[in-house]
Amino acid sequence: MLYREEERGMNPLCLDQGVGLIPWNPLARGLLARAGSEEKTTRTGSDPRIDSLYDDADNDRLILDRAAQVAREREVAPARVALSWLLHQPGLSAPVVGATKDHHVDDAVAAVDLSLTEKELAFLAEPYRPRVVKH
Repeated sequence: MLYREEERGMNPLCLDQGVGLIPWNPLARGLLARAGSEEKTTRTGSDPRIDSLYDDADNDRLILDRAAQVAREREVAPARVALSWLLHQPGLSAPVVGATKDHHVDDAVAAVDLSLTEKELAFLAEPYRPRVVKH
């Protein structure tokens, strides 16, 4: 939900050709898993790609706030909302979830059963703004 630049070109091509999509970094290096929290982790302070990928602080904060809001309303972890949103996207085969704790796996599995409404999906997607493609 935070960095979606490859979607514009690759997703339509993959859908047209019947190629499944396996998105990388679906929880934005843990930022979406902690949406609504100011919690800092070891990774937050040691992963230089976080700052280079997620450099639109105002827009990213709005997306994170919306993920946290839906999570609160649904009474689920923000990671479940983010993964459920992803699972609602056309052509998705499976997300690569970098689980390092048991509850990460639990959230990923539970996301399969979390059906977001069209209104929630639109609410979560709406604030995204295109950004420079990062390599």
